Amino acid sequence: MSSVWSRPTPPRRPALTREAIVAAAIAIADAEGLAAVSIRRVAAELGARTMTLYSYIERKEDLLALMLDEVAAEVLADGPPPADWREALLTSARRERDVVRRHPWRVDLISQGIAVGPNGLRHVEEKLAAFDGLGLDRLTAWRCLAAYNDYVTGFVVREAQERTAPRRQGINDAERAAVAESYIRELVESGEFPRLAPMIEQGVAGAGDTFERGLGWLLDGMERELSGIGGDLPGR
Repeated sequence: MSSVWSRPTPPRRPALTREAIVAAAIAIADAEGLAAVSIRRVAAELGARTMTLYSYIERKEDLLALMLDEVAAEVLADGPPPADWREALLTSARRERDVVRRHPWRVDLISQGIAVGPNGLRHVEEKLAAFDGLGLDRLTAWRCLAAYNDYVTGFVVREAQERTAPRRQGINDAERAAVAESYIRELVESGEFPRLAPMIEQGVAGAGDTFERGLGWLLDGMERELSGIGGDLPGR
């Protein structure tokens, strides 16, 4: 079976293109979640027959791959990335987080192992380019990228799951918070969690602060490791 990106684009019909189909599917997923996306539903949104869409996209898996790759384009830099390797990775991480906040279903597709498309590969290439000039060998650069990806992906997946949980459970944020708060407070007041209790009672930093600090710690450790390999790193 050939990749969806290697197949020729079918002849265009008025108001119906592969791009329009993907855009409609993304709009549905943004509004209602990935489970609402189907060839039939997209066809209805576009005022087309379901079988007509199969002339453009052979199966739902191809539609999901095209959706994932379309939003991957939003992560790519608009212009030349920062010259400093740390700033380049920080900027990329912030874009990835912003994209998942706009399209939380993206993490579902990543977890399903949907095929990576050209924009996804461009994003990997862009991140690897941040290590240019550091004198890293192929294996070290890949290990650095893997550690970075593990942190960023892990964070945005958890954040997306927390933000979409109320919709999956059929309740709103306030209702979910009320139920959780009552249960957690009862446990904390038992005295069994002396370290956790002050964090809950007095509050902790928000997700944005946690994301930036954790990423900074990761890059600090990476910089120390790489400085030991190749001496002082440029741009610092």
